[in-house]
Amino acid sequence: MARKEIYDLPELFEAVQLNGIFADGKTFVDCIAKFPLDVIGQQWLAQKNQQGFDLKKFVAEHFDEPPIFSANYESKKDQSVEANIRQLWDVLTRTPVPENSSLINLPYTYIVPGGRFREIYYWDSYFTMLGLQQHGRVDLIESMISNFAFLLRTCGHIPNGNRRYYLSRSQPPFFALMVTLLAEIKNDHNVYILYKKELELEYNFWQLGSSAIQPGKANARVVKMPDGELLNRYYDNDPSPRQESYAEDLHVSKSSEQPAKKIFTQLRAAAESGWDFSSRWFADEKNIATIQTTNIVPVDLNCLLYSLELTIAKSNALAGNEKTAKEFEIKATNRKEAIHKYCWNNKQGFFCDYHLFAHQQQSNITAAGLFPLFIKIASAQQATNVAAVTLKYLLKDGGIVTTTNHTGQQWDAPNGWAPLQWIAFAGLINYGQQLLATEIGKRWVTLNEKVFYETGKMMEKYNVEDLDQPAGGGEYPGQDGFGWTNGVFLALKAKL
Repeated sequence: MARKEIYDLPELFEAVQLNGIFADGKTFVDCIAKFPLDVIGQQWLAQKNQQGFDLKKFVAEHFDEPPIFSANYESKKDQSVEANIRQLWDVLTRTPVPENSSLINLPYTYIVPGGRFREIYYWDSYFTMLGLQQHGRVDLIESMISNFAFLLRTCGHIPNGNRRYYLSRSQPPFFALMVTLLAEIKNDHNVYILYKKELELEYNFWQLGSSAIQPGKANARVVKMPDGELLNRYYDNDPSPRQESYAEDLHVSKSSEQPAKKIFTQLRAAAESGWDFSSRWFADEKNIATIQTTNIVPVDLNCLLYSLELTIAKSNALAGNEKTAKEFEIKATNRKEAIHKYCWNNKQGFFCDYHLFAHQQQSNITAAGLFPLFIKIASAQQATNVAAVTLKYLLKDGGIVTTTNHTGQQWDAPNGWAPLQWIAFAGLINYGQQLLATEIGKRWVTLNEKVFYETGKMMEKYNVEDLDQPAGGGEYPGQDGFGWTNGVFLALKAKL
């Protein structure tokens, strides 16, 4: 019998989420039930229509709010940012303790991003690991990778985060890059063999349903391009409002002309992309009501899956499985050619997403277009062009901006995010564009330090256009902590 969650009590759940009992919709789905949920459900039915019923009081009597870790922690502004981050690792470290909540318990210690993000997050963790590497915390890197391997074996994929309400989706697939990072740190190729099975499980998840698609069609996360090539898109298997953003999703659905189930799928797919939310996914590039994530073939996702295919090839070659290794080398070559064919926008001189059903490239300039340089599949001339476009459109006073559009969404201008600074920096370095890479890195690090010495905090995102203003947009206030900002800051400082 499947485990029951708070959102399996639909009337109570909806009442709480739509009546603003908590300022953040994520709080309730992270609450810890004081009694069995069946008992709580029965008591809700018995009491809800009684005169003077107080919903807020009922919730407080039946649920504990999620624990607040290190609530009294204060940074030391008289010390360097690096020294403060070294102390922050302990603040952000979680040791597995079973609790009666939506948390998926993991076998090993892990780092959380911070703030409202009280669980491990998939793609965040790669960038956090870059900082752990600088501080010699290989133990934490290994335990986090072991947790992701556990999730692959038990769930069949790595969920967005280790919460049950995240099980219907993943996030940008960085597991192969985590394995590569660990193998390089330890200078041990056996790491590839150790995680061969899990790498293949990750690939199988993204390729599920690939055997029965017609050209120009899609099935789950797989798309068959007009000429028959297989690429991928973001998706989510659950066409309902996100449990942690229930009210927000209902609000968007009411303002959209799309059917409710379709809009919920589009919102969830964007959450899988990590770019939640951005004009990158909007049909009109302005309004979230036009979101069309599943119509888009994302350049960054397919670069990451190319890296996964090469890593699987390597793991099999090291294990002596030459036939399988060759098969995955061919898959990687085919994907690389398809990325060039469908995502290189010659007019823009930049890599762009592709619209599967309009049969045309998107023209918007976004930081996702730097992934081909990060994964090393761009030609030298393409890299030169990408650098020029980045300099002209994306580079701002505090680093690179996510997109050129100002929509009020958090993955649009004027915001910059740590992972994309690293992708840009490392990608440009790969192609000898040291001057631009260094400028991006210096501007970002300087902004991080400025905000830290003003606030004592490392932030989730930053305003890279107006350095005196905080980042804005999104479904929740700006968060501090903050795992991937810490990691990228340390990695960049080591390179600059």
